[in-house]
Amino acid sequence: MKLQMIGCSHHDAAVEFREKISFTSEEAGKALGLFRERFPSSEIVLLSTCNRVELYTTSDDQSLVDKNTVASFLAEQQGLSVDEVIDQMIYRSGNQAVEHLFTVASSLDSMVVGEAQILSQVKQAYDLACTWDSVGPLTHGVFQAANRAAKRVQQETDIHRRRVSVPSVAVGEVATEIFDHLADKRIVLCGAGEMGQETLRYLKQAGANNICVLNRNYDRAIRVAESFDATSDLWDSLDRQMLDADLVIGTTSATEPILELETFQPIHAKRGHRLLLILDLAVPRDFDPRIGKLANVYLYGIDDLRNACERNQREREKEWPKAKTIIAEETDKFMQALNHRATGPVIQRLREQAHELKQDELERLINKLKLSEMNPVMVKEIEKSFDRLINKLLHPPLASVRDDAAEGHSKGLLEALRHLFNLGD
Repeated sequence: MKLQMIGCSHHDAAVEFREKISFTSEEAGKALGLFRERFPSSEIVLLSTCNRVELYTTSDDQSLVDKNTVASFLAEQQGLSVDEVIDQMIYRSGNQAVEHLFTVASSLDSMVVGEAQILSQVKQAYDLACTWDSVGPLTHGVFQAANRAAKRVQQETDIHRRRVSVPSVAVGEVATEIFDHLADKRIVLCGAGEMGQETLRYLKQAGANNICVLNRNYDRAIRVAESFDATSDLWDSLDRQMLDADLVIGTTSATEPILELETFQPIHAKRGHRLLLILDLAVPRDFDPRIGKLANVYLYGIDDLRNACERNQREREKEWPKAKTIIAEETDKFMQALNHRATGPVIQRLREQAHELKQDELERLINKLKLSEMNPVMVKEIEKSFDRLINKLLHPPLASVRDDAAEGHSKGLLEALRHLFNLGD
């Protein structure tokens, strides 16, 4: 058995195709069950995220579940032509498929290298396959090994420790530099779109528990706030919210600033000398940049934050060679273990058989020539010669068997060896 992967990602397929080929969690579960029904001796794990769709498969009969079989299955599930799937998706097998999975799990293949979400998505794909009983010895082993490889990359490199998204830098580096902690800070988030929700996730991770969400569509503000255990208020309450805020974040898609200097000045006067941090993540800007020149007001715009993101990205890229070395080591380790499981029992039985024959012949020779009466050192040398002869005779076929298994052809020479030497099952 050998692992094979057919899939696409942001590297090689347009978002329009990825949308066509992607699976919801429910759709993925049904596809796993159907695949196993059609190919009972197969194993399959389906990874589907916004940036990639990948199927990892193997089977006792590789000719039954090959590239074309999987492509046809995918095309059927998503209502596409087989040619379209084959043209748009890449194929890897054996150690290349293993190395690819380890690279994906370690977030070295992600759009944002080092992002933490992909490992949990890989785990979820594996857990779903376990739920649908579509995994087996090889997929169990390779996905557990992928988790270990990813953990090594996390622990032994700094590739995950540099924030590279604007919201993560805004909250994780700027806000935590201004404030010792966020647990007792009043936070006002303007905008409940994708950027706003990502920012909310980082705020909650940082310990913030007093957050108010404002959005022009009040119903949306309510829904988003409830999903993050925050509060919400009407859009026109912004001026009032600014009075008590410690941190204000802008993530709207407004074409004009939502707060001008002239509007904020009387609010600033009422605040006294309390410190205010404004993180403007919007393009165009949500806050008049002149506000940042007022006393006790710190205003960070999108350009400031992007510069920090780019600087952190460069630092992550320096860790790339170290991370790739870890992936290569873990791939070699897994393939060696896999090959040993495939060839070990047969090789061990062949060596045992050769040893038994050697002992029989050695005893016969010792008895016939009365070698036991000779110097024990001489007897030991004869035995060593027998061992060297056996090793020289067995080395070429066993090396070929290991090479064959390394390429995933575990039933090739291995089966021939069983029959030639009558090794049994």
